[in-house]
Amino acid sequence: MGKIWELDYYSKPILDENKKKIWEVLICDSPQNVVEEPESIFRYAKFCSNQQVNSVWLRTALSEAIAQSGQPPQKIRFFRVQMNNMITKACEDLGIPAYPSRRTFNLNRWLKERMEEVYPHYPGFVPVGPNPSVLIESQPPQPLPDALIGQQWAFVTLEASAFAEMPEWDISFKEAFPLQARGVTPDSRIPGLIIFSPRAMPLAAWISGLELACLKFDSVTPARLLLETGVSDRWILANIKDAATIAEAKGFEEAKQKAQNVHFLAVQSDRQAESFAGFWLLQDDIA
Repeated sequence: MGKIWELDYYSKPILDENKKKIWEVLICDSPQNVVEEPESIFRYAKFCSNQQVNSVWLRTALSEAIAQSGQPPQKIRFFRVQMNNMITKACEDLGIPAYPSRRTFNLNRWLKERMEEVYPHYPGFVPVGPNPSVLIESQPPQPLPDALIGQQWAFVTLEASAFAEMPEWDISFKEAFPLQARGVTPDSRIPGLIIFSPRAMPLAAWISGLELACLKFDSVTPARLLLETGVSDRWILANIKDAATIAEAKGFEEAKQKAQNVHFLAVQSDRQAESFAGFWLLQDDIA
């Protein structure tokens, strides 16, 4: 898989001499491996005056970032859907697809870091509360396409230290991120869900085309297991009816909390398979 970037383009809590908010573009790598050196993470930041905010300015900034990085990304992720048109236009002008996504973990941490350590030092800084532009209402959950429904599934756990060998596993479709950067210790137990299906490869290929966010147990009747994607999309992976499985699902949610909300989704052809059609590390990023 090629390089993926995370991008934000929005106003900052800093006023210029005309009492207008300054804007900023932030671009960083979206690590895809369990082990990734911190110094290898690319970052680009540039302020923009209120009068310059448009897709042309953003396209120029992206071109500068590409020049600094040495290569363009395969795709760009962004979480602020209110900026969808401007971000998408600037990216498409450079031939780079852009996707709304909650899988912007590095960008989220960088934004928090700058809010706490960078912006307050500017003379025009104005403290603000939670930004309503990041509050997105979830869509009603949709059923999976019939041809992609798994016949069986199971909750499992893996010790975090086992993921050090993930680059050597036989996986057709995958994406991960550095666990240590998420505050996960080697002895942590990472919960997950494995779907078993004779159509494992088509199912994994379809899942890989989504911007995966997290798995959640929805206990509201009818109880069900949901796959959340993009910034607000949700899919019904399974309806849960018996008490024993509901208890397992609740245990899955409890295990997520103990593991910094890190968990995984995997797809295999059957329980005896030694390879994975798909394997994705996920995080319910509530920060």
